[in-house]
Amino acid sequence: MIIQSTRVYIASTLMPAQIEIEDGKIKAVYEYNEKPVDKDYGDLRIVPGFYDLHTHGYHGYDATAGGRDGLRNWMKDLPKEGVCGFCPTTLTQAHDTLKKAVAEIAEVKKENPEGAEIIGIHFEGPYLDVKYKGAQPEEYIVKGTVEEFKEYQEACGNLIKIITLAPEHDEDFALTRYCAATNVCVSIGHTDTTYETAMLALANGAKGFTHTYNGMTGLSHRANGAVGAAFRSHDTYAECICDGNHSTLAALNIFFREKQNFAVMVTDSLMCKGYPVGSVFDFGGQDVEIYPDGSAHITTGKKQLAGSTLKVNEGLKILVEKALVPFEVALDAATINPMRYLHLDDHKGRIKAGFDADIVVLNDDYSVVQTYCLGKAQL
Repeated sequence: MIIQSTRVYIASTLMPAQIEIEDGKIKAVYEYNEKPVDKDYGDLRIVPGFYDLHTHGYHGYDATAGGRDGLRNWMKDLPKEGVCGFCPTTLTQAHDTLKKAVAEIAEVKKENPEGAEIIGIHFEGPYLDVKYKGAQPEEYIVKGTVEEFKEYQEACGNLIKIITLAPEHDEDFALTRYCAATNVCVSIGHTDTTYETAMLALANGAKGFTHTYNGMTGLSHRANGAVGAAFRSHDTYAECICDGNHSTLAALNIFFREKQNFAVMVTDSLMCKGYPVGSVFDFGGQDVEIYPDGSAHITTGKKQLAGSTLKVNEGLKILVEKALVPFEVALDAATINPMRYLHLDDHKGRIKAGFDADIVVLNDDYSVVQTYCLGKAQL
């Protein structure tokens, strides 16, 4: 199959080109109109597929609560927002609940269902700090050990690719070093860490930061905190929720100026995503309601921001049109940067011969016209 457009995103620019897709891969890229085409997208933008490394659920499904049909339906729906691959993200819960959740995700992945690809599990908690727990249930927060983490990995066949933890509670950085040695990306988050401890965690193998600005010590001129460490360490990856609610538009602009090629756009979306404003859901034993701005807030006890209902294509629009982040910088944060983070950038994240045919066709309003997951049209 050959598709073409006058605006194909190649090597950080938009240019006329044709893309030949065969057996789930990009076989070749040709000059515009060089060969007969199966689909001509005119002047619509053809860009690499999106990848969301931090997302808890959608339309009633939660990655921790489980449910195979819910996960399969989620995978089918994600291409509507241009997502070709994602990391279902767990929530802090009891040991047995988490073991069951990660095992179920691994089992569904083996089925190779239609839609977006499960490229790993993001294990967010339970090794967090209570003060910065955010929406994470405090009663299940524990101190992490290598032995316990091995149990989780055994349950899912080593599918956990990212772990969020608070480094100040990782004694001698033992779990951090173990994860780094076994190709699990340690992401600093939900943490009361000092700048100095965060930097030592990076020196011991940590690789990134979870939803930067949120759930961590902030940056001031005398106490630089986790945010300061994220900005000062120029070769570490950092997530950012790009909905304009978790961080102001100015903060988003600053973040992308600082992190550039190491910025990773995430949604941190919850199971309430896909439902109308005012809907209320149970999230780890807490009531969460969708507000008019699309954010999700805990409404029981101490009311606070919990997560989002963001779609990745909408996040891209917010970054470019409202936060004034350059298009190529914003796009890379949803495509090649997350693949670099997971060491998958040798075959994912670009429109390039030999790469997986994960491709999105975008309208100028950022709505998705078509998504190809491993070469298969989804819409």
